[in-house]
This record gives sequence, structure tokens and C-alpha cells, in this order.
Amino acid sequence: MTLEEFNAFCAGLPGATRVVQWGEAHVWKVGGKVFALARADAPDLEAAVTFKCSPMAYELLKDEPGVRPAPYLASRGLKWVQRFSDGALDDDALSDYLRASYRMVVAGLPKRLRLELEQGLA
Repeated sequence: MTLEEFNAFCAGLPGATRVVQWGEAHVWKVGGKVFALARADAPDLEAAVTFKCSPMAYELLKDEPGVRPAPYLASRGLKWVQRFSDGALDDDALSDYLRASYRMVVAGLPKRLRLELEQGLA
């Protein structure tokens, strides 16, 4: 997944917003909370994509080819991984994990924000 494809995918999620921070990382948030980020040397090159995952998914993914515990985040006990190549996790699977990360973050938002997002889906 290129940086352009990553940004286009995340932009399609309700209420998702993008900021560029942390040394040119494209950071996607919902309700002000990060659900994914990516970085690439150029917009049309393969991106290193970092996302939140469940404890079970973290255990399954962290040792797969092309995937590693997310630098900085995983070292702080958070269940985040980074796909740096499509060795074991193709773009379709990555999209599924990005959706799951988004849903996990939305589930942790205050009820008022969750309701606003749900109304935006109608």
C-alpha cells in the first residue's frame, strides 16, 4: 500500500482526520485519537503503516514477515504493529486491520462522540 492509497483508504472512514506530524508521518485520528499512521519516502512508494490491534492480533502479527511491533508504541506496552513490507500481510488484510483499529478507537470514545459518528453514517 502506497502512502497515497493509505491516505485515500483512511479518508473514507467516517470522522477520520489527518495531520502530518512526528517527522512527516501521516497520522490518522478519529475523535482526536490516533488509529493509524504511515510514512514513506515518496507518496507513490510502499508505506510503513502502523496501527492498533487487539492483543490476539498483536501476538499473531508481531513475528510475521514484513511486520514488527511498532517502534516506540509497542515498547510502551501498547498493542500496535507496523507493516513495513507486504511479506505476510497483503493490502486487503492491511485494510481489514486498519478498519479494526478505527473501530477499536471509536469504541473507546465518549458516548457523545460515538453517537455523532454513528449519525454521520446514516
